[in-house]
Amino acid sequence: MITGKNYIGKELSAKGSDTYSTFDPKLNLKTDWTFHEATKEEIDAAADKAQEAFQRYKSFSGEKKAEFLVAIAEEIEALGDPLIDTYIRESGLPEGRAKGERGRTMGQLRAFADLLREGSWVEATIDTAQPEREPMPKVDLRKMLVPIGPIAVFGASNFPFAFSTAGGDTASALAAGCPVIVKSHPLHSGTGELISSAIIKAAERTGMPDGVFSNLNSSGIEVGQRLVMHPKVKGVGFTGSIKGGTALYQLANERDEPIPVFAEMGSINPVVALPSALMDKGDDWAKQYAGSIMLGGGQFCTNPGLILGMESHSLDRFVDTLGKEIEQLEPTCMLHPDIHRNYEKGKQELSGEQGTHVVADYESEVAPNVAQQKVLAVKGSDFLQNTKLHQEVFGPFSIVVRCKDAGELEKVLNKLEGQLTGTILGSADEVVKHDTVVDALRSKVGRIIFNGVPTGVEVCPAMQHGGPFPASTDSRFTSVGTSAARRWVRPVAFQNWPAASLPDALKDANPLGISRIVDGQHTDAKI
Repeated sequence: MITGKNYIGKELSAKGSDTYSTFDPKLNLKTDWTFHEATKEEIDAAADKAQEAFQRYKSFSGEKKAEFLVAIAEEIEALGDPLIDTYIRESGLPEGRAKGERGRTMGQLRAFADLLREGSWVEATIDTAQPEREPMPKVDLRKMLVPIGPIAVFGASNFPFAFSTAGGDTASALAAGCPVIVKSHPLHSGTGELISSAIIKAAERTGMPDGVFSNLNSSGIEVGQRLVMHPKVKGVGFTGSIKGGTALYQLANERDEPIPVFAEMGSINPVVALPSALMDKGDDWAKQYAGSIMLGGGQFCTNPGLILGMESHSLDRFVDTLGKEIEQLEPTCMLHPDIHRNYEKGKQELSGEQGTHVVADYESEVAPNVAQQKVLAVKGSDFLQNTKLHQEVFGPFSIVVRCKDAGELEKVLNKLEGQLTGTILGSADEVVKHDTVVDALRSKVGRIIFNGVPTGVEVCPAMQHGGPFPASTDSRFTSVGTSAARRWVRPVAFQNWPAASLPDALKDANPLGISRIVDGQHTDAKI
């Protein structure tokens, strides 16, 4: 049941008079749910509870936190069809996508539970004392990762499950030992409330402290700003626009105590099509990329918004086939009228830039909020001179850049900003031959793909979802995969500490049985 209230820990609260509704983009109508904006008093209460919960939660065993994460996954699944129906109403996305994303979300939670049960992720490092060392004795030093405190998580518009209330940021923060306060996304607040109810139920089931999780409603920016500036909040997770992410980053650095903001933002995910790829299977790649550009209405952060090739008959054929293939695909509904309006505006602005010409433009009549796909082409020289063409258009849109040779292709890559992904299409021999092109691409991205499409992000330990600015605010970290937990911890070293008072991960007996570095050697043995 959707109440429209905020979760302040386990308590439902609606103290404010400001309200808003979510929107059904397919029906082009507001939903019948009314949500209460969180007040300053409710934000303070959530932060107070989170800080109090942190004092207990940070010391919970990996097994106990793992039980909590698994229970969240079970409670999400127990919500059944009403959750899926709400997701569809508030996003316009199809049932298959809803169920697939729910499965991914539950899988992420269970993956972090497995990480906690294994335990070695805390990076326990021990250098034992050498009292006889000359000329100075060596002290005993033992270091591990510890949680930093309550985390504010901002739900993402385009993934109501996997990057929102119980998504990767929340799951990784809870795994790290940090309570979470979610600033629910206004496009899917009903979905967020249902997921929040599952998290609260799981917390009560597994004996978590009240305040380990809260969910705050907001249709504007004030609640988010207050959260970022709140002295009891110690970190921020964000997935969204460059404008929103950089604003939060700047705000966090203006605090008396600056805090880290891990924002995953814009990306056009350049694809480099080397000659052999277009000669050998150019038609196949054109069909695959038409589908990739259209996937999810083009509303994936890994959407291929830029395709680069060297002038040739094969490139001409690829571009022609890409245009024909993408025009045959049925356009789909976008998440909200505002997102659709921004897409249309961005598409039209870039279409009017000098040197661009149309490759494909779906012009048939469509229902409200449905995104008509478009592909442009431009010469490499024009692209280099016009940085407006480098910007992301969030939707089913892409630009093909025709470079005169490998040298110009390399210049184009060097001119780009940071990206989440970069892709090379071609043969293994060409990767060696065009090593400077490959190196230029690798320097701009967090994940480099060979002969594939960028859409689709595997949730696993080796995944890197983040890249140089503005793809993310800190390219050293990922927002997908179990390594995401490292955003919410810091190293602490214990010097000459009493053995009985050491954390279990650092004790001589290694009661957790984890892998550690002891005097420079990886081992799970006792000392």
